[in-house]
Amino acid sequence: MMTSLSILLSLTIRKILRTDERILTNYQNRHGTLKLHIGCGEHILDGWLNSDLGTRSREILHLNATWQFPFNDDSVDLVFSEHMIEHITYLQGQHMLSECFRVLKPNGKVRVATPDLAFLVGLYQNEKSELQNGYIQWFHDNFIGIPTLHKEPFVINFHMRLFGHQFIYDEQTLRESFGKAGFVNITKCTVGESAHEEFTELENEAGRPPGFLRLASLVLEGTKP
Repeated sequence: MMTSLSILLSLTIRKILRTDERILTNYQNRHGTLKLHIGCGEHILDGWLNSDLGTRSREILHLNATWQFPFNDDSVDLVFSEHMIEHITYLQGQHMLSECFRVLKPNGKVRVATPDLAFLVGLYQNEKSELQNGYIQWFHDNFIGIPTLHKEPFVINFHMRLFGHQFIYDEQTLRESFGKAGFVNITKCTVGESAHEEFTELENEAGRPPGFLRLASLVLEGTKP
């Protein structure tokens, strides 16, 4: 994990070498549309302008989603972000969505996938599906490891705090944030599925056991009028 000092040093070097300017220019020269992927991590999407915070890669654009995006108004065609918005505060998330709205072209679309608060609450109910029980055991074994007969409270509490999570959305709250930013036609989707071909099969389902990402994720799409 990069420290604040190492991030600052990396950004200084990138600015001197004009790394991000070159990344953006090269992308625009190769593609007719600008499809922005926010918070890519190691999940690089072909044909998308992959961006992340504090990246040292010369192939990934540095982008801090809590700052103003380095794009002009009405200049981006599509925006996608997977399991990133929960790593910033609610107000920072609102800023991020407002920036997505600003840079998107009219009729441009955004897709955001994030952990679902309703999913976490569902883990505490008495009757659970086989998939829910499997998720509880997997998460406990891989991220908690504290011996306990009652795993659910640990899984829920750790899920809220691990990985730098700041705010976990439910559907109503994320819809409200989309609406405040100006988006319309806000639609709930299934992981990997969309009415828009460009948004299909984007989420990194291979990063977890089968079915777990779909179980745990909330996915919304919105359109800029």
